[in-house]
Amino acid sequence: MMNLNVVLFPGQGSQFCGMGSELFPHYPQLLQQADNVLGFSVKELCLHDPNGDLSRTEFTQIALFVVNALAWQFHIDSGGFWPSAACGHSLGEYNALFAAGVFDFETGLNLIRYRGQLMGRQQGGGMAAVIGSNAEKIRKILDDFAFDTVDIANYNSPRQVVISGPKRDIDDLAAVFEEIPDTRYVVLNVSGAFHSRYMQEAAREFGEFIRTMNFRAPRFSVIANTSAQPYTLENVVENLTQQIASPVRWTETIAHLCDRRKCTFQELGVGNTLTRLLYQISPDLVPEKV
Repeated sequence: MMNLNVVLFPGQGSQFCGMGSELFPHYPQLLQQADNVLGFSVKELCLHDPNGDLSRTEFTQIALFVVNALAWQFHIDSGGFWPSAACGHSLGEYNALFAAGVFDFETGLNLIRYRGQLMGRQQGGGMAAVIGSNAEKIRKILDDFAFDTVDIANYNSPRQVVISGPKRDIDDLAAVFEEIPDTRYVVLNVSGAFHSRYMQEAAREFGEFIRTMNFRAPRFSVIANTSAQPYTLENVVENLTQQIASPVRWTETIAHLCDRRKCTFQELGVGNTLTRLLYQISPDLVPEKV
């Protein structure tokens, strides 16, 4: 059986004030580069959040991308394994592509800045995690109660699914799911209905923005959120465009990696959200944390 070493990068929702404190002293030049591109101090945002911006999508995504990128750099600089593959959850996919050499740090900053701005403009939406039920049951509940305005946004594990839609409908569904035994419903602290039909305009604009950019073929396998299949140079623009308005197929992504292979996972960056999801997907997986 083939052995696969995989690095994972988390996405939005894993941020917290103080993140990156152990990494920033090692990479002053990269931080300065980020500050020059963005026009503000990423370090100040992450450590102190003086203006309360860390919860705003356009700032959250930048902060996470930078901290995840520094975690990758530290992993390599400190003798960590060179991965056979990488994947990231939503925003974290950009860190997987950066690690694989598809684009450089400055390009990543510009991509994430524009992506965050577009997604942050889409107000009036919301998201909620449904814990303890699978996608098939959740879809039936949405159909039975005529919530055809709500999409499945993240297939996180066999027992954790995130839904996305108009905020009023997301709030109203709490009463429905609270009546279902062994099911927990958690409204997420986000400003939009991400990874749903309501992001189609943002996806279209983002696609126009990146169409003329130059990318490189990945130097190791990166699995796409939208298809749970590997990136190629030819599908970078299509995958990143579709990702904004398409569900994150995380369970399928992990299943693809581990098909007839033994996988060792290492989560880099902020928190251990993806490590916890691994246990839900399969107790046999071997996660590591740095």
